[in-house]
Formats: sequence, structure tokens, C-alpha cells
Amino acid sequence: MGNKLHIVSLGCTKNLVDTEVMMGKLQNFTLTDNQEEADVIIVNTCGFIDAAKQESINTVLNLHDSRKEDSVLVMAGCLSERYKEELSKDMPEVDIFTGVGDYDKIDELLVEKKSRFSEAVYLIDGAERVVTGSTYHAYIKLSEGCNQTCSFCAIPSFKGKLNSRTLDSIAKEVEGLVAKGYWDFSFVSQDSSSFLRDQNVKDGLSLLIQRIELIEGVKSARILYLYPSTTTISLLKNIAKSEIFHNYFDMPIQHINDDMLKLMKRGFGKKQTLELLEFMRALPNSFVRTSFIVGHPQESQEMFDEMCEFAANFGFDRINVFAYSDEETTPAHEMNEKIPAKVINKRAEILGKIASKCMEKSLKNELGKEVKIVIDGESEEHEYLLSAKELIWAPEIDGEIYVNDRTSDEELAFGKIYRAKITDILGNILTATVENA
Repeated sequence: MGNKLHIVSLGCTKNLVDTEVMMGKLQNFTLTDNQEEADVIIVNTCGFIDAAKQESINTVLNLHDSRKEDSVLVMAGCLSERYKEELSKDMPEVDIFTGVGDYDKIDELLVEKKSRFSEAVYLIDGAERVVTGSTYHAYIKLSEGCNQTCSFCAIPSFKGKLNSRTLDSIAKEVEGLVAKGYWDFSFVSQDSSSFLRDQNVKDGLSLLIQRIELIEGVKSARILYLYPSTTTISLLKNIAKSEIFHNYFDMPIQHINDDMLKLMKRGFGKKQTLELLEFMRALPNSFVRTSFIVGHPQESQEMFDEMCEFAANFGFDRINVFAYSDEETTPAHEMNEKIPAKVINKRAEILGKIASKCMEKSLKNELGKEVKIVIDGESEEHEYLLSAKELIWAPEIDGEIYVNDRTSDEELAFGKIYRAKITDILGNILTATVENA
């Protein structure tokens, strides 16, 4: 077997961490962007909803069509795990199937050239990763699995119950990455606010905040994927008190109508959800992101209208919109009064426009402000523009800033924090002048 590797990571940032673990185990390979010259091709798949599943399958088949004859094609991750029996029968194009339990054994699987599905989900603990996409930022996975029973979600059926990492394991990983020059971290999991609840610790995230603050060299951090019924006002206060963790609140609420929240088995109703959101919004320099699902079974027009009105008026900085996907093994799959696909798509389009307006309003609120930014590199728009983001923002998902001027002649460095003034907005991209270089 040759030593050229082409690897594709699909789906969420949690998948990306697992992909980086595989890359860490295959550092004797040379990475290539050209699948036609690769000796090994790995696709880390997503199995969350129909669109993601189809993307995963199409990606694998397209790579197979263009790969060289003696290469090895590996299908890994959530889709492989969820449909291991069906895919093994229906996709002879794939040489090796593996699921969510053997990311750190990928080197062994390539030597053995056979499929493997471990019973336990892989929980990162001490594995060396090759962090991608940034010289200063890394995602840190807190746990695997989920104890929630949301009506629409199939993830617990193939990822299992909540399984949290230890604080020592996480701290050790962060310390190792700091030693390599990383200083900005996003902490992720399926339900981050339940961290350590499987170990009978009620407020694990507050303990995590305290632990990470002790690590010299961590300059910036945020927590993604808070769950309403496991997020407390006490936790939000501890985030607000932190000098390292931003007031960045990513809490997918999925709906706001009381009856629909009960149907979705979200744990919290409208009143309690609003209490959390309003507390977040009132904190200084807060950034609030959420997600909504449209077209869940039994969603009436009145329920949808209520969600739209709330989304438009609350003051979210960013909103993700998902069209309901009817997933087998979920309670919603068995519910009556399914919404026609045409109606679901129309509702997604309507709410998507509201989400765009919310983002536009949030960006306009930044005009004239002095903010901390970090420069990622040259922009794709023009050679004289640098691409940056506000320090508080999560990478890639929250937006881009063009740096088009600076008040000193000093050369600007990539991956460094600067204070800048937001000067203008071009479409949905802000422009800024660096004020201290």
C-alpha cells in the first residue's frame, strides 16, 4: 500500500474531531487533495438527517468513481454505524466499513484490510490529533452519546447514552494543544450542559470552566450545544464571570410553541426556555445562537407562525433552520399528521429569510464598535483584504470580517488578536480597521 491519504470529514464539528484523531494515527501518510492519486481514501460520514445521509453516500460513490484501481476506500462514522448491515450489502464499492468506535484503530484496520464495528463508542482520551483548519483554534469534545429523548433525533440509537470524559483528560488535551501554539477552544458535545451528569456531577460545565481557567496560555473559549433543560442560570452566571469563556450562548431550542415542545420531548416549555434566553441576552457583550426545526409532525400553521414571530423579534444573533427529517427509530417517525414535504420546504424558506434578517440586524449593530478580532489569513475576495472574525464568534459558522485598513504601518500577523473598529457592512460581511498593530 502506498502512503498518500485523501480524507473527507462530513457533518458536525464533533465528527471533525474524530477525523483529526484518524489523521493523528496516520501521520506516516502524506495528505493529498487529489483523490485520483490517493492510496487510501477515508470518508467520515454523517447519519443525522436525510440530507446529510445522502451527501455521505454521494461523496463515497463520487470518490469511488475517480479513485485509482489499487486504492483502499474506507467509509467511517455515524452513517456506517447506523446502517452497517444495509451498507455492507448495498455498497460493494467500499473496501472497509467502520463506525464510531474505532477511530483510534484506523491504522490497524488498514493493515488488516477488513471492516470492524466495536460495541463501545470511541471516547477520545489521550489520542494525538492533527488539528485542521486553523493555527490557533481547536475543538474539544466533552462527551459522547446523549441521555435526552428528543422525538426527532436518532443519535442516541447509534451513539448510546451520555458518556463524559474526565476533567483530567480534557485538561491534558488542552494543555497539549496549548504547547503546540493553540489558544482558542470551542467545547462541543451532543448535549454540553449535561457534561458529567452521567458521573453524578450536576454542574460539570462550571467545573470545566474553573479547570480550563487554570491552564496558562488559553486566551479564549466558548461552549457549543447547550440544552435548555440542563442549562441553569447558575451556569450562565459562571460563564459570565469567566475571563476566558465568552458570553457565547449556542442553545438550539428547536421550537417555542408549548404544545410542540412537549411533542418534541424537549424537557422545558416556553416559559422556562424564555427565562434562559432572556438572561443570556441581558448579559453584557452576549452572542446568542439557536436552531429551529420546521415541519415536525402535528405542527400547525398557528404553531409555525408563533415560532416565526418569536424568531423575528427576540434578537438572536444567528439562527439555524432545519427542515424536519422523518428518521426511523425516533418517536416522531411513528406520529400521525405528518406535514407534506412541500409545506415543510416552504416553511423552511420563510423561516430562513427571517434568520437572514436577524443576522443582518446583528451585524449592523456592530457598526462603529471597537471589538477584538483575530486574523485568519488572506481573503478570497481580494488580495488587499484580510479575512478575520470577531474573537467571540465560533469559527466558520458566525461570519467573516474583511480587514481593509490599519492605523499603523506594522505588518499584521495571522492568528493574532487585534483591537479593531467595525467600519462598514458589505452584504453579510463586515469591514474593519485594525487600531492597534
